[in-house]
Amino acid sequence: MLKEIGDRLKFLVNVGLNYLTLSRSAETLSGGEAQRIRLASQIGAGLVGVMYVLDEPSIGLHQRDNERLLGTLIHLRNLGNTVIVVEHDEDAIRAADHVIDIGPGAGVHGGQVVAEGPLEAIMAVPESLTGQFMSGKRKIEVPKQRVPANPEKVLKLTGARGNNLKDVTLTLPVGLFTCITGVSGSGKSTLINDTLFPIAQRQLNGATIAEPAPYRDIQGLEHFDKVIDIDQSPIGRTPRSNPATYTGVFTPVRELFAGVPESRSRGYTPGRFSFNVRGGRCEACQGDGVIKVEMHFLPDIYVPCDQCKGKRYNRETLEIKYKGKTIHEVLDMTIEEAREFFDAVPALARKLQTLMDVGLTYIRLGQSATTLSGGEAQRVKLARELSKRGTGQTLYILDEPTTGLHFADIQQLLEVLHQLRDQGNTIVVIEHNLDVIKTADWIVDLGPEGGSGGGEILVSGTPETVAECEASHTARFLKPMLK
Repeated sequence: MLKEIGDRLKFLVNVGLNYLTLSRSAETLSGGEAQRIRLASQIGAGLVGVMYVLDEPSIGLHQRDNERLLGTLIHLRNLGNTVIVVEHDEDAIRAADHVIDIGPGAGVHGGQVVAEGPLEAIMAVPESLTGQFMSGKRKIEVPKQRVPANPEKVLKLTGARGNNLKDVTLTLPVGLFTCITGVSGSGKSTLINDTLFPIAQRQLNGATIAEPAPYRDIQGLEHFDKVIDIDQSPIGRTPRSNPATYTGVFTPVRELFAGVPESRSRGYTPGRFSFNVRGGRCEACQGDGVIKVEMHFLPDIYVPCDQCKGKRYNRETLEIKYKGKTIHEVLDMTIEEAREFFDAVPALARKLQTLMDVGLTYIRLGQSATTLSGGEAQRVKLARELSKRGTGQTLYILDEPTTGLHFADIQQLLEVLHQLRDQGNTIVVIEHNLDVIKTADWIVDLGPEGGSGGGEILVSGTPETVAECEASHTARFLKPMLK
């Protein structure tokens, strides 16, 4: 009995969950943690001849913990199982026996197997973006020079004691791109998401929600006019929310349709082209395009509306065309198609360009928010921020923005974040991805371990300074990247 308990606990440690308490409530676990607990229970079962399918198991894992996870997956394979992993992590791709690369691009530009076989075969295919990054033909460069910190302009949080934090003092340079790093469970989210963000939100944005975790004092918030947390929560919870409504693209589109001569002669206003109000929408589905079917004891399902065939609008509204397209056809365009279609409308072109800049060329304008992944929702939010006229005094907080992103997407994302920094804003990113960490101006590394073994700031400074810290697990993996 004791051996069985010991073995199962060892499996939990091997998938990087050594910092969790056994009494932890399941609803407080992140998606990655829950997935790894299921993985540990499968290893404990010791089954043979099973096909395991994992979707990005490395999410939220430090490289040290990722090494253990990969060892666990190889152990599963060695038992006589088949392990299929959807993954962007370089170490996972290198550890695989067989790689299938899908592309070449995203959305309509993808959907084909570009290359498959051992990693060497992928690297030999010039059309494979993955192969190019894995072989080093393309790579994310280390900046030739970093933006220097101004010791006069800092944000200083003292005495942070939430969860496992041990009376931490955090000093963030203003106007720089800072990465918060450390092994899983070392206290990064507690320090930034549960302490710094709620304090800043109360004092800068006047919010009354979320009590910050215990802390003693904060200085330097006068350098900012607002704080924005760009997280991976959905941009909306119903099929009515979509990238067009969220980014503010939909209002000028409706105004364009209302300005068409046919519309004016019929007396149509921009409201006619909204699927949220009566008049122009299909009343059978109330502009959803789908009908919700309640399945007792099962999740609800959505089926296309019989009346409008999923087009959301009534026949009269769909008779109005702008440049030969109905409002439904415009909402069905990908961001890339819409950018070209509205090229002559500056206000629209600018907002659509920011969506392209964050790598969302393939999603549709009217795509339901419920079908966007966490990473996509986060980038839609980032695009909305980019399209606003900035003051250059904003504090941006992002938690693992590279989740679900390919090397090429990370390159695009970094350009956008550096662009925000160059406008004078301060970017704080919690991240494990070494390509992001090596391009940061400043790093704050927590540790040394997870849970009660962490909660301290080991080192902070430029990537070159952090790479020399012997107590830091991050330093061990970062050092080779800076050469």
